[in-house]
Amino acid sequence: LIVASILLRIGFFLFGLYQDATMDVKYTDIDYLVFSDAAKYVYNGKSPYVRETYRYTPLLAWMLVPNAMSDMSYSFGKVLFVISDLITGLLILKILDLIQLSQIKKTILASIWLLNPMVITISTRGSSESVLTVFIMIFVYLLIKKQVALSGIFAGLAVHLKIYPIIYIPTAIIYLSAPSTNMNFIQQIISFINKKSIIFTVCSGVSFVSLGAIMYQIYGQEFLEHSYIYHLSRLDHRHNFSVYNISLYFASALEGSSALGKPSLDLASLAFIPQLSISAIIIPLLFAKKSLINTLFLQTFAFVTFNKVMTSQYFIWFLIFLPIYLRNSSLINTNKVQGAFCLILWIISQGSWLFFAYKLEFLGESTFYPGLLLSASFFFLSNIYILGVFI
Repeated sequence: LIVASILLRIGFFLFGLYQDATMDVKYTDIDYLVFSDAAKYVYNGKSPYVRETYRYTPLLAWMLVPNAMSDMSYSFGKVLFVISDLITGLLILKILDLIQLSQIKKTILASIWLLNPMVITISTRGSSESVLTVFIMIFVYLLIKKQVALSGIFAGLAVHLKIYPIIYIPTAIIYLSAPSTNMNFIQQIISFINKKSIIFTVCSGVSFVSLGAIMYQIYGQEFLEHSYIYHLSRLDHRHNFSVYNISLYFASALEGSSALGKPSLDLASLAFIPQLSISAIIIPLLFAKKSLINTLFLQTFAFVTFNKVMTSQYFIWFLIFLPIYLRNSSLINTNKVQGAFCLILWIISQGSWLFFAYKLEFLGESTFYPGLLLSASFFFLSNIYILGVFI
């Protein structure tokens, strides 16, 4: 399995180099060009934020400095992302090793990540998501092993890279609390405060704040603006599966007209309410003590479903937990028909959006209404149905 995973990634990587060199449509993700430009500025002693549209922690640009050292090392970042992608797969295997499974079942489940063409494509095109998934899976593995302090440190690192993993903190705290048998609601809440949860919270907080303080000391307010604040108010209407797609498109078009733009901006702000209520509060409270991994998977799937911006890369966020979630799921055991139906529904509903997006982006046809609106709504409702099945 590992050998096949490595060979596949090498093949995709080499094909990407060939496509970039010979075809008009490039294989490399536009984000990789942004990362590389930011790394070049860092290499030359400047701020990575000199590069417009660089909306990430400077840590990522620092990691990719070898990209800027020579033309020969320009693909260093892709290699780093592919290695991180593989390490994520190995960590999935490590967690599956902690569960009593047959070798065949463990191999099949790990293949969902290690042999997944979407996962491989995203890392070999130059997306940095796999660096984040490594930190998340280390945090999860250490938490399961009850190495609470180290787990907290890696949780803080993950939140530093991208702010969304902060939704996992309540789950970890509840997971570390005492069993809730014969406790009323107030007693359960009080049980969340214990030695292990305090250690985890302090270590994750210190890790996040320390890294943030270092970056703020070097880059000042622009670090906060581009790494975090931008993402809280982000309006992105392109390549966006989100059900908020159309309203965000018009908000972007009406930018500069405060009277007309305000309702859409309010909608973008209100979008956080169902998203965070479900993913950061309700799901952890209901499921964290029953199963850590299942809760993390459900949280992430809900977070992505209700997010006001959704691209294919965001699917990686919940795919890291899917192999472990499926270990005892009826969807691959007693209820395979429903499992197959959910997979087909997810693919068809996503494909319907891609069809209208292709007509818009490449054929120049106006498909915002009803095409993109209805297909985005179809995908959203499909995801809600699938989330209900997962629960």
